[in-house]
Amino acid sequence: ACRNPKNEKFKAKNQMCLDSAYFLFKVFYMKSKNKTGSKDSTELVVTKSKLKLLKKQKALIFMSVPFVLYIILFRYVPLWGWTMAFQNYKPSKSFFDQTWVGFKYFKELFYNPAHPEVSREFLLSLRNTICMSLISTVLGYITAIILAVFMNEVKSIAAKRFVQTVSYLPHFLSWIIVTGLVANVLSVEDGIINNILLKMGLVNSPVQFLSTPKYFWHITGWTYVWKEVGWNTIVYLGAMTAIDPCLYEAAQIDGCGRLRKIWHITLPGIKATIIIMMIMSAGHILDSNFEMPYLLRNGMTDEVATTIDIFVLKYGFKLFDFSTATAAGIFKNAVNIILLVIANTIAKKSGEERLI
Repeated sequence: ACRNPKNEKFKAKNQMCLDSAYFLFKVFYMKSKNKTGSKDSTELVVTKSKLKLLKKQKALIFMSVPFVLYIILFRYVPLWGWTMAFQNYKPSKSFFDQTWVGFKYFKELFYNPAHPEVSREFLLSLRNTICMSLISTVLGYITAIILAVFMNEVKSIAAKRFVQTVSYLPHFLSWIIVTGLVANVLSVEDGIINNILLKMGLVNSPVQFLSTPKYFWHITGWTYVWKEVGWNTIVYLGAMTAIDPCLYEAAQIDGCGRLRKIWHITLPGIKATIIIMMIMSAGHILDSNFEMPYLLRNGMTDEVATTIDIFVLKYGFKLFDFSTATAAGIFKNAVNIILLVIANTIAKKSGEERLI
């Protein structure tokens, strides 16, 4: 109908076709314009609302400024010192006069033919750090979850508060005090453990717990549990309060006992919290406690007590080998970050809760 007309009839139809096309074009153009305008207006409203919210919360922003400055000053500014790991660092020279050596000191941590004792000590400290950290982490998780479940099942408020108070208190003791208590308890002369073992006839002579290498990792692991188990239960108890009580009532009607309720309701209810805490712990595998092994070790247990932090302390402040000490510290942090990312990725691909 829109081809070249040969008569008046075709002219009229052609005009109608053009008018219809113009009308449709105008409708669609106006719609697209309105959409663009509404989008811009929405963005403007959101921006204004954000500025309005910032003005309302300016007191909170001012309160957070000191903490932000603290983080920048004590967490980010010291990262400048990491450059020592890539230099043949000499304190007497300025930064621009240092000799850059690349990854030399990182390689020497694992293989150093000129000074084999360096690589040997580092590999030994790496082994000790991983083993002590895994023991403390596993024991800490298992005991914290078990204690949290038991406390959740206790009906007596007085008994629950008593257990909470007794289990929380050791967390507020410094490691100096804790290691002193451990040394007294395990003492050969008047330690309560040796006295009990002797009176029960389980041993013929006092056991030298702190001088026997095979006991050292167990001592550090169970000491960590005693100090932190109560504090670690707080997160799990908080997660248990979010579980719907109707689930327990329905299970009670179906004839489930306490163990079945724990297995099918309580543990699945805190599963997300357990996974999140495990992911966070993966980023601290090489952050084995420094104070406890440092204060409990002696010449007899040095080979199983030296951790990466003690290695850094020795080479940085005793031997003044700042480059080697800094390289060891960077390696520890890099591995922790990689393990955290891997754990988070595994949780993500498994469809579980994750940090990022």
